[in-house]
Amino acid sequence: MRISRFAFLRRGAALAAACLFGALPAYAAPDVIRIGIATAGGGDPVTWGGSPGGVAQNQRLLEDEFKGSGTRIEWVFFKGAGPAVNEALSNKQIDFAYQGDLPSLVGRANGLNTRLLLASGTRNNLYVVVPPKSGIHEIKDLKDRRVAIFRGTNGHLVAINVLAANGLAERDIKGVHLDTGSAQAALVSDGVDAAFGGYEWFKVRDQGLVRVVYSTQGKDPSLTRQAALVVRGDFEQANPAEVQRVVDAFVRAARWASDENNRAALFEIWAKSGTPVASWQAEFDGQSLAARNSPLLDAFVLGRYKAVVEDALKLKLIRRSVTVDDWFEPRYLRAALKKQGLENYWTAYDVAGKPVVANASVASSAR
Repeated sequence: MRISRFAFLRRGAALAAACLFGALPAYAAPDVIRIGIATAGGGDPVTWGGSPGGVAQNQRLLEDEFKGSGTRIEWVFFKGAGPAVNEALSNKQIDFAYQGDLPSLVGRANGLNTRLLLASGTRNNLYVVVPPKSGIHEIKDLKDRRVAIFRGTNGHLVAINVLAANGLAERDIKGVHLDTGSAQAALVSDGVDAAFGGYEWFKVRDQGLVRVVYSTQGKDPSLTRQAALVVRGDFEQANPAEVQRVVDAFVRAARWASDENNRAALFEIWAKSGTPVASWQAEFDGQSLAARNSPLLDAFVLGRYKAVVEDALKLKLIRRSVTVDDWFEPRYLRAALKKQGLENYWTAYDVAGKPVVANASVASSAR
């Protein structure tokens, strides 16, 4: 019986994966790989910015990676952000997910079987905005005010820490749970007095509708938000070769998004989501693309996820502690970095967010 060259290559890839990851059951590539994105996104087609993942989608890196394989790629966006993504993972409606640190850990604490594969947008800033004529000028002025917070997202925990750093607890404000779009509508119509949020507020600021009274930019890195790519555990076990190819594509996107020569082009790509170039310029002002777009699971990323577990427990956002070291699965990242000659491309950072003198691609504490 004749075997096509493509079928032979596919079979070879499966055997290689078996050697790399251990004995596997009969190989059958999935018909579709579904990637959930913890944001409503924007544009036509819908996309998102602030992450190398947005580059992977716009440059069709995954579609090209799986071209001719019979496996198609689906990108699924969730207005309900991280909590909605967790529900979709639980129901096996998606295979991979791009989401923030807190919601992914909440899912893990609730028994969701996932593996964290690589970072995809770290050190994301948080801002507090108010109406232009507001008497609020600093965090302490938020006491007893109506403040929009998107609860359950990675910005929620940082907001609580920002309040604490200024002598306030969440109970000291009149928190209102609103998603991004609802918070914008509420603030400009005097429905709330202030709002926590991210880069999406720069567009509203530039329209003269709000002003920024607080920013984590340039402050303690512990007051930033992290995001990553996770995969369902059972999908990873059944499809290690496909997981590797997805990680390969995300690493290529991260390399492109980390190149300062691509800064203008990167912001143009992200602007397709509806967030203007000027907003990305403001969000990344004075910051290295490589530091923000690195895929490394270094000591800083590992440390931030561990800190989120501790804070979430203390604030009763999760009911039980979960481990992080055995949740991180860096072997696919290591393979991608080696394959693409990027083992020393990105700088690794220590727990405090300082560059590590002896560069290390993946935190030694991660398996």
